[in-house]
Amino acid sequence: MIKDNQKTFNRFHGILDLIALFIAYSLSYVIRFIMFKPDKGFLPWSTMLHYFIYLVPVYSLIYYCCNLYAPKRSKGHKTEFINIVKSNIIGIIYFILVLWIFKKEVNVSRSFISIFFISNTVIMFLYRITLVRILHAIRAHGFNLKHILIVGYSRTAEGYITRIQANPQWGYHVLGILDDTKKEGDMYKNIKVLGNTDKLTALLEKNDIDEIAITLSISEYSKLENLVAACEKSGVHTLFIPDYNNIIPTKPYIEDLGGLPIINIRRVPLSNTFNKTIKRCIDIFGALVALTIFSIPMLVVAIAIKTTSKGPLIYSQVRIGLHNKEFKMYKFRSMEIQPESVEKKAWTTLNDPRVTPIGKFIRKTSIDELPQLFNVLKGEMSLIGPRPERPYFVEKFKEEIPRYMIKHQVRPGLTGWAQVNGYRGDTSIRKRIDHDLYYIENWTLGLDIKILFLTFFKGFINKNAY
Repeated sequence: MIKDNQKTFNRFHGILDLIALFIAYSLSYVIRFIMFKPDKGFLPWSTMLHYFIYLVPVYSLIYYCCNLYAPKRSKGHKTEFINIVKSNIIGIIYFILVLWIFKKEVNVSRSFISIFFISNTVIMFLYRITLVRILHAIRAHGFNLKHILIVGYSRTAEGYITRIQANPQWGYHVLGILDDTKKEGDMYKNIKVLGNTDKLTALLEKNDIDEIAITLSISEYSKLENLVAACEKSGVHTLFIPDYNNIIPTKPYIEDLGGLPIINIRRVPLSNTFNKTIKRCIDIFGALVALTIFSIPMLVVAIAIKTTSKGPLIYSQVRIGLHNKEFKMYKFRSMEIQPESVEKKAWTTLNDPRVTPIGKFIRKTSIDELPQLFNVLKGEMSLIGPRPERPYFVEKFKEEIPRYMIKHQVRPGLTGWAQVNGYRGDTSIRKRIDHDLYYIENWTLGLDIKILFLTFFKGFINKNAY
């Protein structure tokens, strides 16, 4: 059975991890005490080996707690790397504690531990990636397979089978499908329908099944309780793959409400108070720094606008922001004065006669957006987020584009994921919304930094700004 194979593999994996730990520890000693001989604080190998003995059992426990021995058939390298870094951070904290208890060479530990942390992380990641690739090759040739029975024919079942067959390195083998709406012998991509769901108990008793995947269509969920009970009774590992892709097109998450599981249809990291506070503090600091840096260019642009055309210096336009609230967004005026009834419904087009000579330049270089730093300070906008739209177009797009209004769950931004990917000005609204939703659901400080970095290199010059 695959479960027994997994246990054996985990033991083997654990031994390899300890070998890698010893290699990293030894390499760190060579680098710290032999290649770069210290003037003082030298520790002999025998002493350092004594400390290593205290690391072995605790590191093994840390690796286990950090999910480094969980099945990895379909896991990505990124998840593995994060778990390795996390385990090594915890391990280093423990190592420092050991040195402190023994009160030995704290000054040496700073450099040695830094080298040890880096070398152990790199060695573990490289050897584990190599091992994963070897296992993928073995599974792709039909060995070490996990045998799966699918219960319920649906769009989800088709998607599950398609992904498994497209990734033979995962090592999954589908034995067949049980379903009450299909005829026995029907096929999907060479996977046969073995009969109706009443056969489940008999197949569980007779076959060497490693896993059951329940993929009922949403109209058949009344059968779910009995099917799960039958699977649990057999002791076979059971997966439930819900058929809600057309209803919930994103990655939902579950939270506990006094023992009652609640499915949140959409994950919005910026709904978290801590995340919101951190982002707001960065917005205020960033806006103040930007205003200081760009104060002279803004002054030059202001003089150029006032001397080349009639009208106000700053142009304000009503936009829809956080929680669908209206606010006035500021820009340097780049167009001739026009009636509000015309302006609020019109896009700027190529060679638009309304654009002033200086306006063409500041629109192309996004300099006209700089007054929005004051919107950021007021809390109406963020440095990074989905671009806000005018009320007329919000009403229009929310009827035409699914999920359009989700963008108003976060503050709009001066720049965003859609903008650095080229979706600015007269470009696809649907593509823009797809990128906005990706940002909303996958927000991290790292993503904000990446967008800010990309904005400096390719976000300011807008080829779609007319």
